[in-house]
Amino acid sequence: MTRALTFHPRPDEHGQPVPLRRPSTPTPLSHWLDPIAVATVIPDGPLPPRLNGVALAPAALLPLDVGGWEALAGAGPAFEEPPYPAMTTLKAAAGVAIEEEDGRVWLVSPSNAFGGYASTLPKGRADPGLSLRATALKEAWEEAGLLVRLTGFLLDSARTNTLTRYYRARRVGGHPGAMCWETQAVHLVPRARLVDFLTHPNDVPLLRALAEA
Repeated sequence: MTRALTFHPRPDEHGQPVPLRRPSTPTPLSHWLDPIAVATVIPDGPLPPRLNGVALAPAALLPLDVGGWEALAGAGPAFEEPPYPAMTTLKAAAGVAIEEEDGRVWLVSPSNAFGGYASTLPKGRADPGLSLRATALKEAWEEAGLLVRLTGFLLDSARTNTLTRYYRARRVGGHPGAMCWETQAVHLVPRARLVDFLTHPNDVPLLRALAEA
């Protein structure tokens, strides 16, 4: 018997449906409140109303343009970061390690393991005119459905086509079930289990950095 094809509830950037060839499986709601458990939500999946004192609810107001994302990035706490390395062929990108109050870290599973990633940190190329800090905030929202506050610099990582600057962050709002079409699941993972999820060779430096953070 052929299993019915599952589609992401949100279309891609061209308005086309996104088939999920191997859909992720959500975990029981109880896992979200257990700091030593892996918790997984799929698009529009259920969640507890709050986690570690912060609501899990879709954001009502979001930036609509570059200026809005830059204003949001500028409203965060001040912290120092090294100069971004000079580049030649690699594109500028930014990502974010969102650390929950209970010690777990938020990861995303790209739809259909795009790029060979079973799961990874939210990240993406910088849009024209968008700073790396603002890019990190935008990628956290788009890929993980989360509003975050950047708290510091983590590392710079040369990847296949990009030089990605990663920041540390805390969740301040949002709902991971609101993930965009590029993501088929969002996970909250204990640090001791990150090695089981960040399995792509490009993410090895992230594992080291998070272990030292």
